[in-house]
Parts: sequence; C-alpha cells; structure tokens
Amino acid sequence: MSEPRPSEITPEATPTGTPAGEFTTVAKVGEIPEGQGAAYPVAGRMVAVFCEGGKYFAIDDFCPHMGASLAGGYVEKGIVACPWHAWRFCIHDGKWCDNPRIKIDAFETRVQGDEV
Repeated sequence: MSEPRPSEITPEATPTGTPAGEFTTVAKVGEIPEGQGAAYPVAGRMVAVFCEGGKYFAIDDFCPHMGASLAGGYVEKGIVACPWHAWRFCIHDGKWCDNPRIKIDAFETRVQGDEV
C-alpha cells in the first residue's frame, strides 16, 4: 500500500496534465514568504502560489492582459497586482477585481506535512 501523495495544487481547471483531484508538490512550507508569490510549472502550465495568513492559494501565473507573471506582483488583502500594468486579481478565486465576471483559473491547494 503506497502512502498518500504529499502535495499542494490540484489542476482542476487544467485541460491537460495531472487528473483533477491529484496534487503536485511545488514547495516546502516557509519557502514562499508571507504576502508574496512564486511561480511553478504544474501539468504543463505555470501556476502562481501565494502565501497569505499562513495559507496557500494558487492561480494562473500569467496575466491575461500582456502575459506578465502574477507571482511577482504586489499582494495585499487577498489581491495581487500585475507588476506590469497593475491589473488586480483575487488570489482566492482568480476573479479580476475590475470586472468579477472575468477570471483566471484558480486551483485548490493543500499542505501535507511540510509540503505545499
């Protein structure tokens, strides 16, 4: 009997790659500083993982406006601002703050042991 896979991101919104419900380890707890993000390849795409309040949140890494990495954006109160043109997205659900009907993909996360 194998142990459960430790990990963090399930690509439910990912059309290809890891099946929904499976997780991929991307970091160790503490590697992503509080209030910041980091980008990781998961199932053929880049995912931005943020640490806020000791919890981890994951959204598509690329801003739909011009393709900047959202992981490098400024994070405050659950919102990340794109570092290029300040488009703002909720790190909890991927909604664009200026028009919540538009959103980028958001992913379920989990911490198992010291793995995100």
